[in-house]
Amino acid sequence: MKTVQLGEVEARFADLIWNRAPLPSSRLVALAADALGWKKSTTYTVLKRLCDKGLFQNDGGTVRVVIGRDAYYGAQSEQFVEETFSGSLPAFLAAFTSRKKLTPQEVAALKEMIDSYEEDAP
Repeated sequence: MKTVQLGEVEARFADLIWNRAPLPSSRLVALAADALGWKKSTTYTVLKRLCDKGLFQNDGGTVRVVIGRDAYYGAQSEQFVEETFSGSLPAFLAAFTSRKKLTPQEVAALKEMIDSYEEDAP
């Protein structure tokens, strides 16, 4: 997936779509008016921008997801770890946990993820 950056307002708008898609563009206009205070023209301008970025598709007045929320944020996380920690997840976790102590539940969840990965690895 190519690198796509979203500003704070674009991310809030994208969440409106991710939470409800597929949806008619007219419904999206109403949602954006309520949630963001946008006019119709602003909604269509930002929707076109996000469609051009490859996140969504406006197909005959129906807005559909091309790249889901999990895939988008997963790619953003991978890019951050790659750029900031030379792709080293252990280095990222070491930096993260040096300032924030993990709860026993978080440690258990991480162990479960690692165990699951090891079971699925060739």
